[in-house]
Parts: sequence; structure tokens; C-alpha cells
Amino acid sequence: MRKLILIPIIHTSVDLGSLSESVKAHYLKRFGPSVWNQREEIVTKLWNDIQEKINVLDVDYKKVRIYQDGLPECGFEQEIVRELAKAGSSNHQLVLSLIDKGATLMGTEDPQLLIEEYQLQQQSKDTLHLHQEKTEEATRLLEARDRFIAKRIDETLQAEETGLLFLGAAHRLDMLNSTDIRVETLMS
Repeated sequence: MRKLILIPIIHTSVDLGSLSESVKAHYLKRFGPSVWNQREEIVTKLWNDIQEKINVLDVDYKKVRIYQDGLPECGFEQEIVRELAKAGSSNHQLVLSLIDKGATLMGTEDPQLLIEEYQLQQQSKDTLHLHQEKTEEATRLLEARDRFIAKRIDETLQAEETGLLFLGAAHRLDMLNSTDIRVETLMS
């Protein structure tokens, strides 16, 4: 049987990359520094909780595949994870520790869809709201990413393996309902 453990995540500032400053500026302008600081504390606590819960999982890490929201299928997955871990990403530091235990890192997303989403975010990062057409495009891109992620997991997760899927809250994996993959959620 194939099993997938969904790990709901909130991206850290480091994970947001070049969008980090505009996200922070938006928070500061709209809510003030105390809300930004509170967000950062909550995100840190979340990642500590996730790490504790993963540490007690009863799995053979040689039969674990790691799927990461935002990680393109590109041949350079480990280099990307190492770079983000080095920059301070709690998410990617945890992924590296799982790789060190024997887990296999999988490229999870279509690089072209990630580029399209990044370009859309760049176009609208300086506006307070997205225009209707950009909102529709963002929804279309997210759905396309979700279909790709579900297909990628279905095609690569083998019998008797466990997948760990680090996935942001906006994503949906309804497409996995038609597979033989049992999906569980890691509760924090």
C-alpha cells in the first residue's frame, strides 16, 4: 500500500525568496510590526511542532519520498534544498535532515508553472489587490500546479512507500482521491 502524509505548512520569509520583502512590507503597512513579529513567532513554532511530529513517525526512511511545495522537477533539487537550508529555511533544513536519514527527495512541481506564477506575483506585488483577470489566472495556475503535484506523486510513489508532502495551505489534492494512495494529515 502507498501512503502519503500531508504536512500543511506556512512558508518562512526565507522560503518566499525575492517576494519576502514585498510580503513583509505589505504586513507592516497593513497591520504594523507587531503582527509581522507575531507571524514570525507562529511560523517558527509551527516548524518546531512539525519537526517533533516527524521525529516520532514510525517509518523506514529508505522507503520515504519527500515532496516539497515549490520544488521544481529539474535535476537540481538537492542543490536548491541545500541552498535554502543554508539561508535559514526551517522547512529545507528539515528536508535535509530527512535526506540524511535515507529519504529520497523528489522534484515535485512543473518548473514552467512555477515561473508563470512567479511572473504573475511580480506583476501584482506592488498593487493592493489583484485585478479580476489576475485573480482568475492565479487560481488557474494553482489548480494546474495541484494537478501536476498529484500526478507526480501518483507516478513516483511506489508500493510500500510513504510520501511526506510539505504543502502550503492554499493547495488542494482532490485528484489523489481516485488513486490507491492513502492520505493522512500530520497534525500540528
